[in-house]
Amino acid sequence: MADVEIPIMGDIQPPPYQKQNPSVNGYEFLQLPPLLLGQLGYPKAQEWVQRRRANVRPWSLFLNTNNIRPPPSIPRLSKRVMKNIEYFQSNYLFVFIGLVIYSLITSPLVLLTVAAALGICYKVSQRHSKQELMVLNHKLTLAQVYAIIGICSLPVFYMVGAGDVLFWILGVSWFLITLHAALYNIDSVLCPGEDELNSLVMQQV
Repeated sequence: MADVEIPIMGDIQPPPYQKQNPSVNGYEFLQLPPLLLGQLGYPKAQEWVQRRRANVRPWSLFLNTNNIRPPPSIPRLSKRVMKNIEYFQSNYLFVFIGLVIYSLITSPLVLLTVAAALGICYKVSQRHSKQELMVLNHKLTLAQVYAIIGICSLPVFYMVGAGDVLFWILGVSWFLITLHAALYNIDSVLCPGEDELNSLVMQQV
C-alpha cells in the first residue's frame, strides 16, 4: 500500500479572540485601573507594583501548614526570619495591602476621606498636565502639589480617626508577618531534605 503524503503549509496561530489572563503562580490578581498611577504623575509606581506581583510566591506554598515548625534555636530563628522576609517579601506586601483594604472597608469615614484626597490629586494631575500650577510666581512640581494636599488633609484624617486605623494596620501586619517568618520553616523549601539529614546525624551521634 503506497504512502500518501499530505502537505501542510501555513503558520498556526491562535484565534485572535483568545487572550491570556495575567496570573501569578496560578493566582489572578485584580488589575489596577489603566494608567491610574501614570495619570497621578508616577508611572514608575505601576511598574513597581507589576514587578511585585511577578515575584509573588505560590499562596499554597505560603500557607502550607506542614512547614510550620518552631525554630530549633535563637540563632536559627534570626536567620529564618531574614530568609522568609527575603523569599516571601511580595507575599508579605500583599498581606499588608489586604489589611489596608480591610481597614478602609470597615472605616467608612476614613475610606471617604482617602477617596476624596485621591480624587483631588487626580484632578490636580490633570490640570497640571495642561498648565503648571504657580504660587507667588513660583512653579510647583507635581510632587510639591501632592505634598501640599497631604498636609492640608492631615487635620481631616485626624478627625476621622485615621491615626488609630494606621497604628492598627502597622501593629497587626507586624505581628502576622513576624509570626509567619518565625514559624515557617523556609529551609524545607530552599533545601529540601536538610531537616531529615540533620535528624539522622543527631540520632547517629
